Amino acid sequence: MKFPSLLLLFFFQMAFCQQSEQVDFKTISASIAINPVKRNVVGKGTYTFEVKDKKIDTIRIDAQKMEFTNVKINNSNVKFKNSNKQLLLFNGFRKGENKLTFEYEAFPTQTMYFVNWDFTKEDTKPENINGQIWTQGQGKNTSHWLPSFDDVNEKTVFNLDITFEKSFEVISNGTLLKKIPNAEEITWQYRMQKPMSSYLAMVAIGHFQKRTEKSLSGIPLDEYYEKGDDDKVEPTYRYSVAIFDFLVREIGVQYPWEIYKQIPVHDFLYAGMENTSATVFSRDFVVDSVGYNDRSYVNVNAHELAHQWFGDLVTAKSGKDHWLQEGFATYYALLAEREIFGEDYFYNKLYNTSRQLEDAAKTDTIPVLNPKASSLTFYQKGAWALHAIRESVGKEKFNLAVKNYLEKYAYANVTTDDFLNEIRAVSDFDIVKFKKTWLESAGFPTAEATVLLQKNELMKQYIKLRDQPLFLTKDKAEIIRMMQSDVYYPVKELLVYQSASHPMELKKDVLLAALKTNDLQVRQAVATSLKEIPENFRADYETLLNDRSYETQEIALFNLWNQFPAEQNRYLTISKDWEGFQDKNLRLLHLSLAFITLKEQPAKAKIYQELLSYTGTNYDSTLQQNALQKLLNLEIYTEDVLRSLTYGLGSHRWQFVKFSKDNIRKLLKDKKYREIFIKIRTDLPIREKTQLQRLLEE
Repeated sequence: MKFPSLLLLFFFQMAFCQQSEQVDFKTISASIAINPVKRNVVGKGTYTFEVKDKKIDTIRIDAQKMEFTNVKINNSNVKFKNSNKQLLLFNGFRKGENKLTFEYEAFPTQTMYFVNWDFTKEDTKPENINGQIWTQGQGKNTSHWLPSFDDVNEKTVFNLDITFEKSFEVISNGTLLKKIPNAEEITWQYRMQKPMSSYLAMVAIGHFQKRTEKSLSGIPLDEYYEKGDDDKVEPTYRYSVAIFDFLVREIGVQYPWEIYKQIPVHDFLYAGMENTSATVFSRDFVVDSVGYNDRSYVNVNAHELAHQWFGDLVTAKSGKDHWLQEGFATYYALLAEREIFGEDYFYNKLYNTSRQLEDAAKTDTIPVLNPKASSLTFYQKGAWALHAIRESVGKEKFNLAVKNYLEKYAYANVTTDDFLNEIRAVSDFDIVKFKKTWLESAGFPTAEATVLLQKNELMKQYIKLRDQPLFLTKDKAEIIRMMQSDVYYPVKELLVYQSASHPMELKKDVLLAALKTNDLQVRQAVATSLKEIPENFRADYETLLNDRSYETQEIALFNLWNQFPAEQNRYLTISKDWEGFQDKNLRLLHLSLAFITLKEQPAKAKIYQELLSYTGTNYDSTLQQNALQKLLNLEIYTEDVLRSLTYGLGSHRWQFVKFSKDNIRKLLKDKKYREIFIKIRTDLPIREKTQLQRLLEE
């Protein structure tokens, strides 16, 4: 069955390859209206294209499950075919410039997502609906909501007019030309000046507000947030201007677009996505000043911004060269972090990824130059490959080669050899050896990486300590001296973990010294490494409950509650107002511990109702999943809990779907729970009903 599929894929790739040589689409202008109730898109398109070779007999535009009417080329009705995957045009075009117009309707089942829409109450006003719409065209698939091109090599200038209810903010690529009010709606007109691949087209709609900062080069930086998140704006977008100015300076090529926007959305599929001029990212990174210490947006911020050059301006021709986008974005994000946090931070992150790559190489046999390579390979090994080049040829030559590469291939598509030829043009770097070592071999060159790491004094010290540990029995004074020194935190973390297996009476002074560092990471190492907390260390361990780290607080609260039953009510009192991250990690932990601790049924019933409320579909799926996990851990299998579990089957996030399926499969083995699921099935929405039926029939 797979062989015909491969032939079909090859046929379409060849068709598009031939089309891009014979036809060049210049602009895609569309006016669209999005309806969150019907979950559809209705629009009109005006596309301009140049026919280079009159021999072409069919022009293809990707269009998934769309309906077309009034299709015209150069103002005349034309013969066309709708294959349900493509709009096929057979006549009406001529050599040279042409104009295509049409009307269409799309019902996107992916790529455009409708999150938290609830019109079940007749008195619900649009401004009170916490709904969002956003798109995610990872590599392709914009053709699910806008007729376009799944081939990344077809680059066009996009201009979108988007009509939606007036109380919402509508965001798309490029600059906002104007807003046109019309009764209860507004049409937002966005314009691009330069071409891009279709997968980078985007729309985001929600009740957003924004803060605008300005870069040194004058580019406006629009930073969006939701009402109620005012206190999270600064921690979330911290260093944004510094990152932008650094990347412009380091890359040596001006930012290629007219504006840069960042929009956090609910239930996003990834950490972030580098749509041209408008990055969409997960609301999990919207943090307050405490959450910043655990879950900073800085790296994702820099990574997605770097893509505006590496991926958006210059795009890989095929999946084989995907590292030219992800490796570059990962490496330049690291360089930006080095600028902000220093050399030791930079080398510590390189070290950590080197260990990940070493471990992965034991089973991962796919090299960088392979479209099936893992994300770890594309991102981290790709970044390491660039670091190896930069360290070999030097910063100045490396930056010159990158500058030449970006300027030469601006708004075009590239291969790995295109980049390496620019390296060769400014140096005598051994390209053949480099490709074999870093790009064509599956293993990770640990020896070469270690040499590069040891250019940093911290790494020399760390690697020596890792390979030749100090011993508490004879080196305690030296360990405590290092703990009291200003050495960077990873060394102190390592000392804490190396002491973990020793008796408490031997390591207590080391742990006390670690706590006194007041370094959040070192103190968290104490929290995680200490499996049993002696009574004479409890007061010291309890100080972790006050750390400005939601992760440390979560670890410490559970461990203390678990190991000191007599103090459980006091710990519940301490944590009663804790919330934590967007997924309410601390609130959920407090509730689950309180449910076990408290004996009064009214109190337990109140806790159950609150936990159950967080499983509602009006919340992000991460919160829904975490609340369901707590309820299942408490062995609460009510009909309402099981119903919430079935709603997870309809989520667009595969992680939540898998969680729901795995738990339903376990529960279906018990007859009484199977009967509840059968009862629930009758009034489920069609998608969830279909998925549950499949599980029942397994």
